[in-house]
Order: sequence, then structure tokens, then C-alpha cells
Amino acid sequence: MKSLLLIFLALPLPVHAQKILGSMECTFTGTDFVYDCRVTLARGGKPLEGVRISVGADMPSMPMAHNIKPVVAKPGKAPGEYEARLDLDMIGEWAIKLRLSGPVRDQLVLLYQFDERGASPLRDERGARPAARK
Repeated sequence: MKSLLLIFLALPLPVHAQKILGSMECTFTGTDFVYDCRVTLARGGKPLEGVRISVGADMPSMPMAHNIKPVVAKPGKAPGEYEARLDLDMIGEWAIKLRLSGPVRDQLVLLYQFDERGASPLRDERGARPAARK
């Protein structure tokens, strides 16, 4: 019985990791297809700080034809915010790939529509399409 108890105590307990949520706001710089973006990350409702983020982009409608070299985001002004400049090939739908490293390792893919006004999400955190912007 003692050995069974020791084996049970030695087993690792399951850890329930909280999902990392990400969103992005981008403004058009006035230069062809260049956008200044602010990425916001949170986990468990709290800002996620101290993470290294590599931001890349790929056009889902043309895989590998428009694959943008990743850039490293810099910490923003508020907790959980990071800033990056994206130099895309054209306007349209882009899959933004956020690779997180440091205290947490993860990858998020955000779908955004880019145009001359900036960028708008194609899906929210639940996977639903948000209402069209005016």
C-alpha cells in the first residue's frame, strides 16, 4: 500500500494552461502596403508581458507566394502591448503569425483584412466573423 501511495505522489499533476488571446490594431503609414501595428496579448484576463514576439504574415489565398519575412515586435507603452511595422506585398486578407518565446512559447495566427484604412479582424477570439466595418 505504501509503494502505491509513493507512486501516486510521484506522478505529475495536470496543469491547466490558460489560453493566450491576441488582437491587433494596424494603421496605414501612407507608404504602399506598410502598416504600424500594435499587438495586445493577454492570458487569464491579464496582460502578457516580457514575451519576445516574432510577427510574420502570409496570404492564405496565395500560399508561399506572399510570405513576409518576420519582424521582432518591441514592447509598447502599456502592459501586454507590442509594436511592429509590417511591410506587406499588397492589400487583402493576411494570416498574421505571432510566434511567442521567452517565459511562454506559443504561436497565434490572426486573420486580418488590410486596406488603405488599416486592418480589421476577419474572425474574433471565438472564430466568429465580426460585423463589417464602415
